[in-house]
Amino acid sequence: MKPFMDENFLLSNKTAERLYHEYAANEPIIDYHCHLSPQEIWENRSYDNLTQVWLYGDHYKWRAMRANGVEERLVTGGEGVGDYERFAAFAAAVPKTIGNPLYHWSHLELRRYFGVNEILNEANAPVIWEKVNAKLRQPEGFRVRDLIVKSNVEVICTTDDPADTLEYHLKIKQLEDFKVQVLPSYRPDKALEINRATFLPWIGRLEQAVGRKVADYEGLLSALEERAEFFHETGCRVSDHALDVMGYADATREEAAAIFAKALAGNAVTDEEERKYKTHTLLFLGRIYSRLGWSMQLHINAARNNNSRMFDRLGPDTGYDSIGDSAVGGPLVRLLDAWEKDGELPRTIVYSLNPTHLYVLGSAIGSFQGGGIPGKMQLGSAWWFNDTRDGMLEQLRALANLGLLGRFVGMLTDSRSFLSYTRHEYFRRILCNLIGEWAENGEVPGDMELLGGLVKDICYGNAKRYFGFDAQ
Repeated sequence: MKPFMDENFLLSNKTAERLYHEYAANEPIIDYHCHLSPQEIWENRSYDNLTQVWLYGDHYKWRAMRANGVEERLVTGGEGVGDYERFAAFAAAVPKTIGNPLYHWSHLELRRYFGVNEILNEANAPVIWEKVNAKLRQPEGFRVRDLIVKSNVEVICTTDDPADTLEYHLKIKQLEDFKVQVLPSYRPDKALEINRATFLPWIGRLEQAVGRKVADYEGLLSALEERAEFFHETGCRVSDHALDVMGYADATREEAAAIFAKALAGNAVTDEEERKYKTHTLLFLGRIYSRLGWSMQLHINAARNNNSRMFDRLGPDTGYDSIGDSAVGGPLVRLLDAWEKDGELPRTIVYSLNPTHLYVLGSAIGSFQGGGIPGKMQLGSAWWFNDTRDGMLEQLRALANLGLLGRFVGMLTDSRSFLSYTRHEYFRRILCNLIGEWAENGEVPGDMELLGGLVKDICYGNAKRYFGFDAQ
């Protein structure tokens, strides 16, 4: 029986071991999509205890705790609940997570950042609590920027609304002792979600950002373009869209303007009107991205805020989302083709939270490769509920079968935690094991220069070239 999580964890053959240790392990990280706080990076936040760095805001862990029967007050916090109580409740749940990536992630985080090699459970929770907290209390080495540097991160792309000031990104640029690029990503979801309660308040925020009234659709488009230009000047090279339902409906500028005016007056729009408005506005945005040389990310098919009672109590992003099942193939092809017709299709990464869509997405984007851009259209990494060992393997195999694995831009964290960079290690080990198995089976040449170069590109080199973060 192999030791738990030794140096060859997830590596089942000698080729995989060489690929990981000699080629993958030390490559820098380009985290091109995450939800980290630029304010906390600027402030170089420190943590009083393990719960603060581990459980605050981590809905992956919250879901596991709820499934283990933990009371909500110990999951998300409640009056009179201490941080140790919350940690102890999670520690008691950890042994039940065997088979869930949380089991691996949690132990990787304890080992890589805090040197804690014990297997976490209810009995040793007090000892681990004290060990980690003693390190967190040290004046240096465990603040936010220390954790980022320790993780060998080169670029971080946060998730930012067009109305955001980007003040902390600008401040981070001025830091002389912190060389990691912390760049904004342009995420205009609130501009597209015309039927949600957030729409009109967000228009007010956008007006503040541009310093003028947004009185009509042309004013909205002008403001969105102006903010994109500002984001570009601040270093942004990536946009991002949460398209929970992938839809497409042709619309003229006049139709989109009339729908916007209807919503601006406080009236609900129909589902068809919403599709027309979203389509026309998204096409407009894609043309901006193409002109600016950005890469566009489309995150498709999340079913959000399923539990209305808990949404009313806790709000979004608290662990009550799931995989959506709406059709993606037809609408996605029409959207990509509308940009392509005019030669304005930006570099694009598509993700679907529904893993049954891998071959639909992978074959669809293959119709739009070209323009002399290697890997222009990307089948995005295993995302959210899919960033498991099996989910990563399914994505890698689908990509290899349908496109060019050697052009893949690799892993991202999609996380709010500064400890989540161990997910890159997890991915790299899984990648190396897959390629190692192919080599050991004689399915690919046992040429370490060839395979090692492929691994290094997927871990780092492809992303560095694809996004062009240095060209600023």
